[in-house]
Amino acid sequence: MKILVANLGSTSFKYRLYELPSETQLARGGIERIGQGGGACFVEIGGKREELTRDVMDHAQAVSICLEQLTHPQTGCLKSVSEVAGIGFKAVFAGNLSGIRVVTPELLTKMEELADIAPAHNPMYAKAMRQLQAAFPQIPLVASLETAFHDTIPEAHRTYAIPYEWKEQYEICRWGFHGASHRFLSTRMGQILGRDDLKVITCHLGGSNSVCAVKSGKSIANSLGMSPQTGLPHNNRVGDFDPFALPILLRKTGKTLDQILQDLSNKGGLLGLSGLSQDVRDLEAAAAQGHARAQLALDVFIAAIRQYVGGYMALLGGADAVVFSGGIGENSQVIREGVLRNMEWCGLEFDEARNKPLRGEGPIHKDGSRVQAWVIPTNEEIVVARQTSEALESEVKSQKSKVKSG
Repeated sequence: MKILVANLGSTSFKYRLYELPSETQLARGGIERIGQGGGACFVEIGGKREELTRDVMDHAQAVSICLEQLTHPQTGCLKSVSEVAGIGFKAVFAGNLSGIRVVTPELLTKMEELADIAPAHNPMYAKAMRQLQAAFPQIPLVASLETAFHDTIPEAHRTYAIPYEWKEQYEICRWGFHGASHRFLSTRMGQILGRDDLKVITCHLGGSNSVCAVKSGKSIANSLGMSPQTGLPHNNRVGDFDPFALPILLRKTGKTLDQILQDLSNKGGLLGLSGLSQDVRDLEAAAAQGHARAQLALDVFIAAIRQYVGGYMALLGGADAVVFSGGIGENSQVIREGVLRNMEWCGLEFDEARNKPLRGEGPIHKDGSRVQAWVIPTNEEIVVARQTSEALESEVKSQKSKVKSG
């Protein structure tokens, strides 16, 4: 079964093509500047990369170009489009319609209704999926919701202390996100240690950030709450914030609620703290030169991660491993060291000598450390490919069952 995994941006489309169940990556590619003219397109098949420039109007046309590349008589890896069994999407939020779902009008409507929760993702994904259903009705679409991995979180770790009917009527609760990444990291940690009963704390640190407590392969807590704006500070998003500060900001700034929320979503986080950059690499360089607010941004970020890691140690009753991933988690030795310093109290002995040169997957704890620490590059795409394959197989079985019962 060949599965195309789509990663959508507002003006971009990136993809990987997998063969299941072998999980062989057959191709990858991407298209930038969708709807802006002069789109940059690339495809990589069998180690050979080709690039071209084309005006791309929307995501449906981007997928058309992708399929042209994959089925090219000389350079492609598919004989025809019919070989693509389905397209999987790392979709973000659909409230109670969580899980892994074949895309339906009901799902798309729910994603559009909840656009306020994930304004940078839901409208774009719903629009693109509608375009693709119209352009390629023969190819099933599957949404792997980011909340799916967190469906196992217990009520005590999911429920806000609000009037309970708000949860029942309006779906206000801690949903958790980055599910595909946390699923991959906890699964990979189990493979490394050869166990399926691990207590793992996974740290997905990049443009947006979250920490997850995983017990025996199941999520029991995630730092992201009702929306992807919460939890840890993000590159330009606020993270945890007291809503009772809003009336003060409304009075003092003269801005509308929408304007304040835009500021919290686009001018907060590491960017807002530093007044310099949302990129940790820039902040580390500036802090090394004595930039006080760049150092403050790093300190606040590290302190927030440590707070969640320590809290999740308590929830799990200790941990077997702490894992770092994402653009920051995989590449910033400064952030990793800041989070793991002075953690001997919980049995984690950090190894600075291993941390500094590490590139790719590897341990950053000392030999004999009771709690291990690892860097593991995440692979959300392969998780989505697996889930898409499983969803399509389940759909086929369901249809066969309906035929027999009918």
